[in-house]
Amino acid sequence: MRLAVLSDIHGNYEALEACLEQIAAAGVDGYAFLGDLVGYGPDPGRVVDIISELNARGAIVLKGNHDEAIERGADRMTGIAAEAILWTRIQLNERQKAYLAQLPLTEARDNVMFVHASAARPETWPYVDSTASAVACLAASGTRLTLCGHTHLPRLFHQLPGRSVEDFVPVANRKVPFSSARRYLGVLGAVGQPRDRDPRACWVLLEPDGLTYFRVGYDFDATMRKIKAAGLPEWLGTRLATGR
Repeated sequence: MRLAVLSDIHGNYEALEACLEQIAAAGVDGYAFLGDLVGYGPDPGRVVDIISELNARGAIVLKGNHDEAIERGADRMTGIAAEAILWTRIQLNERQKAYLAQLPLTEARDNVMFVHASAARPETWPYVDSTASAVACLAASGTRLTLCGHTHLPRLFHQLPGRSVEDFVPVANRKVPFSSARRYLGVLGAVGQPRDRDPRACWVLLEPDGLTYFRVGYDFDATMRKIKAAGLPEWLGTRLATGR
């Protein structure tokens, strides 16, 4: 099976649409969205509607911490993130809010664990951003492959039996082949707000024999204009141009 895996769309319609166009051209058997459909970006309702329709057709869709904040409040967030959540909550209708509220935190299929943050206590939203956090995530998942988002930084951890966890940053658009002896933990980059100084949206193609981290250019100027028009903090638009 060829599965397109996306995370951290953050209400960025232009980035999502660019990814979906490339995915359609590549041809896949299904989709998995690993949370944070909303937050930061200017098109939360449009993004929720697109992804919920794909969900109805069989796509995996998980809840992220920004999605949870729509229901529970932004008290765990500070500054710009909280301001964006308060704005986003007003933009969403009751159906869209209810959809986000009922999303699961994890899903496992065919020896693959999907989660937004970490499989280790996913409800607390820990980042997988170090060897120690990767070890905890792998121990909790128990699957050969775990895929998560949340950090907005592409990274791939791997481990041989009885050996330490190692990691590297995958090269864009180049497949990383699986070894039958290793376990893997793939941290996706973000569709809607990359933070690795590459402004291109990121999505991952999961195939039986490996992972490919794709980068897709999109019209971030259009998204920046929408952010400004909405009265959201200007930094949310500025950072899209630099991938920060």
